[in-house]
Amino acid sequence: MSSSLYSRRTLLKLAAGGGLAATLSGCSSGPPPGTATWSMWSSSPEELKVWNDFSRYVEKTMRVRSLSSLTPSAGYAPKLDLQLVSGTASLVTALNGWMIPTYAARGSHRALDDLIAQDPDFDQDDFYPASQSISSFAGKTYAIGFDVAPAVLYFNKTLLDKAGIDPPSRTEPMTWAAFRELAIELSGPKGQYGFTCAPLMDDLISWIYSAGGNVMNKKQDASALDSPESLDGINFLVDLFVKDRVTPPISNLVTEDALANFLQGNVAFMQNGPWQVLNVRDAKFEWDIVPFPAGPAGSTPRVSGSSFAIPAGVEGDDLDLAWRLLKTLTSTGALDIYARAGRNNPARFSAGSAFEPPPANLGIVQQILAGKVGGGHPYDVTTNWNRIKQLLAQDLPRAFLGEVTVPGVLRGLTPQLDVLMRQHKDAVRQATEDA
Repeated sequence: MSSSLYSRRTLLKLAAGGGLAATLSGCSSGPPPGTATWSMWSSSPEELKVWNDFSRYVEKTMRVRSLSSLTPSAGYAPKLDLQLVSGTASLVTALNGWMIPTYAARGSHRALDDLIAQDPDFDQDDFYPASQSISSFAGKTYAIGFDVAPAVLYFNKTLLDKAGIDPPSRTEPMTWAAFRELAIELSGPKGQYGFTCAPLMDDLISWIYSAGGNVMNKKQDASALDSPESLDGINFLVDLFVKDRVTPPISNLVTEDALANFLQGNVAFMQNGPWQVLNVRDAKFEWDIVPFPAGPAGSTPRVSGSSFAIPAGVEGDDLDLAWRLLKTLTSTGALDIYARAGRNNPARFSAGSAFEPPPANLGIVQQILAGKVGGGHPYDVTTNWNRIKQLLAQDLPRAFLGEVTVPGVLRGLTPQLDVLMRQHKDAVRQATEDA
């Protein structure tokens, strides 16, 4: 068992922040000392194989026993909360980018800057800038990335060829106007559609960023969804659904699946990330990817990523082992395993070449991350992002059905968003003072 010990104040913050029961479980027997323990989400046989390969790599490289705790993605965060509070968390835990501010503000994970500064063998510059940004909170590094990727545009080349339309440029992002025109043209035949994406914030945010907007203002203490720029992005995407009708009919807002729509072969374009490459390879048609369409602020889609972090209570010999383990899990050798499996784009420059086609234009992902083509916008999230997403998911998707107007939805949401933004600002201030 790792020595994840917390002060009473930190325990109370964790319990309150995670909505956990007041009664905390005691420490139970765990693996022998010196075991490299780490946690990760895993929801499919393909993912399980990757993490088993990681575990073998850890044992070969570190010459210690590797013990991974794998949990389906939907239950990962609740289980991690319980483990952190009870002191049974692994030495290293995986964190999705949206989780990092939440856990850093709670004090559940430690900043890594001192370990990085003391380790001449660790090259932080080998990680994409977007990954470093996603892994940071309040000016400190709380995690080390293992994957990072921008949203891109998948296209059905077979369908475009059938319509006599040349594929979009491999490197030059289409303008919004050009993309809309193509989507409308390719929606002409019955049962054929020009575009698909999820009617949720994770996809909507790329259009907001490309319009020059954001969810929060620069001070991060109020909503910015009702700014002119944000409204431009929201309205453009909603109009594709409601006015232009270039998307497949929505049968259920909760379960709408852009990937399933695209794989049917009758949708020309899909907004998604490289993490879907493995699944799209099952398509029965020829396809490829191109940069995200460029809005008023350019092609600046959401860049998301995941990282490994160390719980705050890991100390002494355990901390030395945890740092070695974290470095091994995010090393070029480990990320080459991840890349070859086609799971996602590795967070390191030096591992990028291992992520091989198809699609033929897959290299565009690394070029976007390096700032050579288009651009990207690290996903700006708050310390209470899960609550903000839940709030936005209540009413905003109805705009994609044409049931409510965008201004009407935002009038109702903005006061509640402002409260959550102020709470986020207070959490950042408190975390900074406690540091």
